[in-house]
This record gives sequence, C-alpha cells and structure tokens, in this order.
Amino acid sequence: MLVTLAERPDLASATYSIPYPPDSPKFMTGSLTSLLVRGRRVVRRWPHLVVALLEADIPVARGIMVPFRSRASLPARGWDEVAVWAAEDALDDVAPDTACALEIAVHPDHQGRGHSRVVLEGMRAAAAGLTSLVIPVRPPDKASAPRVSMREYVAETRADGLPADRWLRTHVRAGGRIEAVAPCSATVQAPLEDWRRWTGLPFDRDGEVIVPGALAPVFVSTGQDFAVYVEPNVWVSHRVG
Repeated sequence: MLVTLAERPDLASATYSIPYPPDSPKFMTGSLTSLLVRGRRVVRRWPHLVVALLEADIPVARGIMVPFRSRASLPARGWDEVAVWAAEDALDDVAPDTACALEIAVHPDHQGRGHSRVVLEGMRAAAAGLTSLVIPVRPPDKASAPRVSMREYVAETRADGLPADRWLRTHVRAGGRIEAVAPCSATVQAPLEDWRRWTGLPFDRDGEVIVPGALAPVFVSTGQDFAVYVEPNVWVSHRVG
C-alpha cells in the first residue's frame, strides 16, 4: 500500500527511520543537500510529496520530492541546484509546476522485490496537479567505470535499444525519458579526516582517488587538507497523475 505523509502523518518517524542499504556510499552523507533530504524539513513543508510504501502498516520504502517552478532548462548542477530552487520558490511564494524526486530508499531487508519501481509510481501519482516529475538519477552501476564520462555511459544501449544501465532502464520502462546529463549534480567537500572515516582509505596523496561506490574520481589536496567529489547524474522526466 502506498500513502503520502499528508495522509498518514503518524508514519513520519517510521518512514524517515528506514535505513540506507549497507552498500550505500557513506560519503554521500557529506553532501549539504542530503541534510535537507534526510532531515524533516521537507515533510513539514510538503508532506503530500513524501511517499511511503507499507507492508502490514509498516513503511518499507520511501520517496521524497520537492516542488519548484521550472526554469529554461534542467540545471547542470542537478540535485544540489534543484534543492536551492525549491527553497527559493518557497521563500518567495512562487507557485511550483514541477516535482523533483530527491530520493528513493528501500529498507535493506526488502531489497530486490521491485519496491523502487512501486515507489516511483507512487511519486508520479502524488505529483498529480503539477506538470511533470523530474529526477536526477544516480545510476549506481556507473561506479564500476568511474573514469568514463556520464555522457558516454548514458549512450551505452542494449540490442533492444534500452539503456545498458539497469536503473536507467527501469526508468525508461516506466515511461521516463532521459533528458540530459547533470555533470555536477551533487558535491561533497570535506576535510581528509572525514573522507578517511567514510571510506577507510588513507587519502595520503594528491590527485584523483577512486573510492568504492563513487561514480567519478575524488580530487584530493593533502596540502590544503580537503577532498572534493563532484557526482554526475542523469536527468529523467516522467509524466504525472
């Protein structure tokens, strides 16, 4: 059963308590946008755009969206910039026309059962009344080819014409359309000690470091004591309603 937290505000704590899969990159908690997504601000402001999938009245998966007024094009700074747009429009009382999905999370005990696809359908329904749903998709299999550009990766298709990437393929099969690449969609910048704690790697040399789970290399400066990760995503649009 799918519900929004506007319909079931009593499930907010349980919905936000769904843990991330063990293989989810810990370094992404260093993204400033993730503080917005994983806090309770979105559900307080837009509970109708937070979707929970229930089993026996217990949330096992969630989807979180924010609304914004569409601009001339989808931003190259994807996930990060849309979060800013949503905040700007809310502060300026600008009526939104588009929903952006910032997260789909499935409880680790319920992986591999198609719940992400169900939550996606629920998000499309919850966004009814707006013109479209857009998603800065993070294709996790891209981590196996971090030095390949996202544009090259997205261009890879199977014999049937569908994307080679399984998560992009799921979106296309669900009616999604690949719109563009967001080359700098999510940024994590942090002191080296944070990176060591997140990854278990030494971070003791300058230059590029390949980090498990990262879709692109991490850039390190030992002299300045920081590392920066700039993650590319793929903009996908869905019809709503």
